[in-house]
Amino acid sequence: MTLQAIRYNEGNLSIIDQLQLPYVEQYITIQSSEEAWHAIKDMRVRGAPAIAIVAALALASELHGLISCNGIPSEAPEVQAFIMDKLDYLVSSRPTAVNLADAARKLRAVASDHTQRPGSTGRSVATALIQAAEEMLVKDIEDNKNIGKHGAQWIMANAVGKPKATVLTHCNTGSLATSGYGTALGVIRALASTENLNRAYCTETRPYNQGSRLTAFELVHDRLPATLITDSMAAALLAKSGTQVDAIVVGADRVAANGDTANKIGTYGLAVLARYHGVKFLVAAPLTTIDLATPSGHEIIIEERAASEVTTVRGPRANKSTDDIELETVRIAADGIDVWNPAFDVTPSTLIDGIITEKGVAEKDADGQFHLEDLFRNSSST
Repeated sequence: MTLQAIRYNEGNLSIIDQLQLPYVEQYITIQSSEEAWHAIKDMRVRGAPAIAIVAALALASELHGLISCNGIPSEAPEVQAFIMDKLDYLVSSRPTAVNLADAARKLRAVASDHTQRPGSTGRSVATALIQAAEEMLVKDIEDNKNIGKHGAQWIMANAVGKPKATVLTHCNTGSLATSGYGTALGVIRALASTENLNRAYCTETRPYNQGSRLTAFELVHDRLPATLITDSMAAALLAKSGTQVDAIVVGADRVAANGDTANKIGTYGLAVLARYHGVKFLVAAPLTTIDLATPSGHEIIIEERAASEVTTVRGPRANKSTDDIELETVRIAADGIDVWNPAFDVTPSTLIDGIITEKGVAEKDADGQFHLEDLFRNSSST
């Protein structure tokens, strides 16, 4: 059974605390926009699709609470203003993840539309927002499964003569990064579901170790054939005789109009290695991650994070005999060293073979150009 990292039912939202994984499976309750903001900022929830869904559902949960205690203002414009302020606040938690801004844009439109309707009330606007947020949850899971299917089919079509594919992935793009199933990890799950997966390799993804903590956790949870490597081992793996990695599949926090992609730091290096070794390099992302308003990767803002993520590691003691797990932080770098810690890097479209979406795999034309705007024709995501 695929891991369920986000639990939601009629205003009750809880998320698995990713800071505790893989040592402790603990769910925390999110009842307000403020709690969601801190959960996103502190990376208790991460992954562009998951961030957007948690933010939307947190606001829905907050509105549920106000309705249940008769705390919703009666006037529609007042509730609309409340929603707009909360959405602006939530978007400020992670500026690189375009899914969050996209979800906020859609929810603002819902609030504005219902406020302008004849006879609208504060309660009706709040109810419309709640329904829209809940629909986002359902759609994200459906989109992820379509991404998985399209990606798996593309990989097998390009792995000519091979009954099974070997795939390398970076960071975490599974149930812990989405509403469920996953994007890049969803492709791996789809390959496994049709018995076309030979082996999945996951990188540790320093400095925050999302690969070793989270992706490895999901692969073990789903009992998929998988191997963990350090980030610096990727080149050796691709060069190793007999390994024959068929594709590197990664997620995305933002895809620019020309196909340049911002993803977890280390992605760019993998794309360069893939090109040198003749391995297909694929980006798996829903349409909500594609930002046609951003012309290229040069305009993407790259978030920089605390030096402590690089200079320390967190985990339980390896020799602890008791079942009670106590997490400790250990310094691994020389005290006083300067640190540069960008959370993301940008992979140029020239190094990307295909962008896997819920509508199919976008490939470049004969001139080496992506035309991502074509994906949005007849799509409700615009």
